[in-house]
Amino acid sequence: MTDYRALYDLSGKRALVVGCGGIGQACVAALASFGASVVTADRSMLLAQEATYAVRKAGHPTLALQVDISDAESAKRCVAEAAEALGGLDILVNAAGINVRKPALEFAPDEWERVLAVNLSGVFYTTQAAGRLMVEQRYGKIVTISSVSSLVGHPTLAPYGASKGGLAVLTKTLAVEWAPFGVTVNAVGPAYTETPLTSKYLEEPGRREEIVRDIPMGRLAQPEETAAAVVFLASDASRFITGQTLYVDGGRTAD
Repeated sequence: MTDYRALYDLSGKRALVVGCGGIGQACVAALASFGASVVTADRSMLLAQEATYAVRKAGHPTLALQVDISDAESAKRCVAEAAEALGGLDILVNAAGINVRKPALEFAPDEWERVLAVNLSGVFYTTQAAGRLMVEQRYGKIVTISSVSSLVGHPTLAPYGASKGGLAVLTKTLAVEWAPFGVTVNAVGPAYTETPLTSKYLEEPGRREEIVRDIPMGRLAQPEETAAAVVFLASDASRFITGQTLYVDGGRTAD
């Protein structure tokens, strides 16, 4: 008989979470609570260090790293250091991301390039480095934090939406390439979530109400709701799922 509870057990699994903002921190805590050892990484060493608290509290090995994923060598070095510290790598969570909001006609080339450099190229660099290890060991779980913007057009989010749309197809492509090696590649696409990245935007008069009107459940997402989906996709409960974006959006993309 299948032990369904054991399918979600991450004991002994070695994980790297890149990006330790609101959603990233929740992912670190969730993975650790299910038994994984987690290395944290962020452009801000302070955020990476703060995120290790949940891992240390759970009694698992951890390490904080500083990384600029838009730099391919920095991303590669981060993955190598995480794997060395943990004795290997079973799970990668890509949770880093940035955003610039303005009308499409007003974007300067460097603003466009910066968003794509982090949100799309940076994710590829990190995933490529982790993928090399996982393909060789013939096992791995890669989960990227995407967005409903990979499916729905939002005004003032041209480069952000383009980066997230690119992630959806990148996820499918890598999933197909690496499936024969036991590596699954998936994404989670949350709706607007209560995080530091969205706080200033949500404080604009009437903005929160405007966003909530488009979400059938009538509220914003919470970081732990995305983290719970990440645990599922990082566990053996999802072993026959790959190339998918799981939308955690209160019905936003179904409406």
